[in-house]
Amino acid sequence: MLTAAQRISFGIGGAVYSVKEAAYAVFVLIFYTQVLGLAGTTAGVVLFVAVVFDALTDPIIGAWSDRLNTRWGRRHPFMLAATLPLGVGFVGLFTPPAVVVESQLYLAGWLLFWTIWIRILVSCFTIPHLALSAEITQDYHERSRLIGTRMFFVFLVTVLLPAIALTLLFAENGGEDGRFVQANYPVYGIASCLLLWLIGLSCVFGTRQQARPGHPEGQPPTGHAGLVGFLRDFAGTLRNRNFRSLIAFEILAMVSYGALIALNILVWTYYWELDAGAMSWMLAVPSVLGVCTALPVMGWLGRRWPKHKIMQMAGALMCFNVSWVLVLRFWGWLPENGHPLVFQLLLAQMVLWMFLFILRTVSVYSLIADVTDEYELEQGRRQEGAFFAAFAFASKLSSGVGPLYGGIVLDAIGLQRGMLPGTIDQNPLDALALATLVGVLLPLLLSWHYSLKVSLSEQRLREIQAGLSKRQSAV
Repeated sequence: MLTAAQRISFGIGGAVYSVKEAAYAVFVLIFYTQVLGLAGTTAGVVLFVAVVFDALTDPIIGAWSDRLNTRWGRRHPFMLAATLPLGVGFVGLFTPPAVVVESQLYLAGWLLFWTIWIRILVSCFTIPHLALSAEITQDYHERSRLIGTRMFFVFLVTVLLPAIALTLLFAENGGEDGRFVQANYPVYGIASCLLLWLIGLSCVFGTRQQARPGHPEGQPPTGHAGLVGFLRDFAGTLRNRNFRSLIAFEILAMVSYGALIALNILVWTYYWELDAGAMSWMLAVPSVLGVCTALPVMGWLGRRWPKHKIMQMAGALMCFNVSWVLVLRFWGWLPENGHPLVFQLLLAQMVLWMFLFILRTVSVYSLIADVTDEYELEQGRRQEGAFFAAFAFASKLSSGVGPLYGGIVLDAIGLQRGMLPGTIDQNPLDALALATLVGVLLPLLLSWHYSLKVSLSEQRLREIQAGLSKRQSAV
């Protein structure tokens, strides 16, 4: 059984991913399109290309960390090497020089360079960090608690960081909306950099004593060396039936999530006409309530249901939750924007979405840790890094569709630089809301279908681990 301090030391590393997610979910698209004037489709294509480039490096990172042999273990050298240059990337992202801003081509190139920089370094930290979850403990429920602690920090920072920034940095000042003031963004980049350095180094040194030098049982993994070996390690993960279903599930879920992240902040801003203060509440309150309720409920459910059942239940409810408020507006059952009931319903929707998303995500990542045991029994190889890299590859590649979709939607409806909430005709606003609903709900329904094909219970994991112990004792 891990101590609370050990779980926190591991879990805080999830916030490294959160700093990136907060920036791209809330600020990057608005900054580059509405403030700097980059065309929406161009921005979408750039972000999609960066995600593809990042995803293609994931198999190498995961397999390389599986094969690494140092006194700091297999995972920590990657995490430490990524932390400092990653922080610099956020300063660069939000501080384009004037000569860059004056050219669409240069601005697109600047966004592409720093997005690739940030994404690859986040992968260098996150994939080895996730692989640690399968090394630190073999207990079915402890893995869920470990991933749950990570998700606590992931969601807390993902939502609280932009919520605090919207309140303190991007709030309205003298009648001017701070979200459309270019000078505010370099400050946000520096703050992101400093926060990332703090949490990244805290995780690396806080989990240092849990590092495992060398490879399991003191033997390097078998297989081909070099790039060919890395790619074969990656492809080999698909031999596992449960993992194939999880991959299909994640691809579709992240297409949905990518569309939501790309468009939701614009829907709040233009369709629902929420100001920066209201949006800070929308981001902060659901995060706190969702995290504080989902993790205890996950423990309670975990003692009654296997992880795959929790994942399936959460996915089904998410399909309903993403649609009901917009459906009420389309049917004319909601009051006009600005009425307290509108804000209250949107807040309730976000609380439930956060709660369900945490249940789903904790279940999925904990299941992957269990699948690594199943794969080792089937194939005779231990490849935690390759599994989490394969999952990250599928997740990123599919989530990149979201910004691409969002950029195309922006151009299609005619949302241009400088347009302020309350000044746009209702038809393009309805088109924005409908495009968001379709782009989020359809892939989410297909994702839930594939979740029904996954099955790996606690009893099955015990049988797997007993088989592994018997094999090791016979060597």
